[in-house]
Amino acid sequence: MMAVMSMQNPATGELLGSLQEATPEQVEDAMARARLAFSAWSATSLAERLDYLTRLRHYLVDHGEEIARKISEATGKVTLEAYMTEIFVTVDTIRFYEKHAYQMLADQPVPTSLVLWPKKSYIHYKPMGVVAVISPWNYPFQLAVIPVLSALVAGNTVILKPSEVTASTGLLIEEVFSAVSMPDGVVTVLHGGREAGQALVAARPDKIFFTGSVATGKKIMAAASEHLIPVELELGGKDPMIVFEDAHLERAANGAVWGAFTNSGQVCMSVERLFVHEKVYPEFLKLVTEKTKALRQSYPDQAEVGSMTSSQQIGIIREHVNEALAAGATAVTGGLPSSDSMYIAPTILTNVTPDMKIMRDETFGPVLPIMTFASEEEAVRLANSSPYGLNASVWSANQTKADRVARQLDSGNVCINDVIISYANPHLPFGGVKQSGIGRYRGPSGLQAFTHSISVIHDPGKRKREFNWYPYTKDQELTFVGLTNLLYGKLQNVNRRTLSAIWREFKRLF
Repeated sequence: MMAVMSMQNPATGELLGSLQEATPEQVEDAMARARLAFSAWSATSLAERLDYLTRLRHYLVDHGEEIARKISEATGKVTLEAYMTEIFVTVDTIRFYEKHAYQMLADQPVPTSLVLWPKKSYIHYKPMGVVAVISPWNYPFQLAVIPVLSALVAGNTVILKPSEVTASTGLLIEEVFSAVSMPDGVVTVLHGGREAGQALVAARPDKIFFTGSVATGKKIMAAASEHLIPVELELGGKDPMIVFEDAHLERAANGAVWGAFTNSGQVCMSVERLFVHEKVYPEFLKLVTEKTKALRQSYPDQAEVGSMTSSQQIGIIREHVNEALAAGATAVTGGLPSSDSMYIAPTILTNVTPDMKIMRDETFGPVLPIMTFASEEEAVRLANSSPYGLNASVWSANQTKADRVARQLDSGNVCINDVIISYANPHLPFGGVKQSGIGRYRGPSGLQAFTHSISVIHDPGKRKREFNWYPYTKDQELTFVGLTNLLYGKLQNVNRRTLSAIWREFKRLF
């Protein structure tokens, strides 16, 4: 019997409809159709595949405001954020692929050692097969569509399992791909929760791309390891922001407020730990407090901060804030969130310590804990004292110092005098270190991650044999020793006897 999911606007409680979850049999059928479609899709030219992306870009531009409104209904985020972060980022990524996919997927010539002359070498990028994309609820459109598009451009077919928390956006994605007439089986959207995700992994796709929590990522990786299925994991973060005494404090304060509270803090790259030099801490705290108190919170328009999306996340936020307050932290703004509301007031906490959950575990909500530091070394140590390593930011007018600190941070992505924005540049690879994930997507390496890199070495095929082939001879041994000395050692070790052997071997090849 199929389970039924109800779809609800978290900000208003309005029911948006219901949706049946995919059964294991439907998952198997989707996999069979995707495998069948792969044969034809992988054989299409890159130009044909990009033509579908162009149609999709035009559709998103023409219907962007309507789609953003529907995303807002599914998530509780304000409409402008939905448009900026879901629609704009997606169409910008499509344009990036339209311009650069040819170069990124073209055969890449590589040098060939002199001893292998006259062979030539290159790397060929071959599609993997069926890619399973399991996407999250915080940015349910672009964090699903962008990896889907990356896999499609590379020549794969895709099965997408969107988050059940924002199931209506999964339906929306299905409608969007249908509108551009994608061939049958090339993109399939499977709706459902944990059971549907488990069935998709069990169906043995050729790659799994997962965005979500560390705990779920570990389970997916363990299941995939049974069949050696490659995985890419984009997981959580506890991202530090370091503000030095010479930073532009007004800019840094604006960045901290947006970086902590955009999408109600439900961003894997949110500013979740703020370290401020003790010399400027009082002034900086004053600026951040004023700007936070000025934020408007409502839904869906005329506001900066909307509601939470997941009711389950509110319990985690309450736990973190409650523990911090009980241990001596101070709520400068906001405070302990209500247990019966989807709205959490933007909260600033001071007097926090590194051992508190609010400074160790991912909170994923509109809470900004602030600590001071006295030296560059202390700032780096505090920033790196986390099991996560997704994004970080360094704020200083001294470019040399900012670059020096950025290179010391254990983070997959670093912004200098900005926050979060590294993801917005499609030329850059994106991914984390430590428990923030495995692999990279976006940028050339991100697109190539949806392919097998096939090494090819090509000989003209005109010689009778290679000098390393049978039969082995004494001249062959002298040749290898002589070439090793000639190419890598001291020339005086190459004598006339060795040169004669090399010449005899050379003649034997032709």
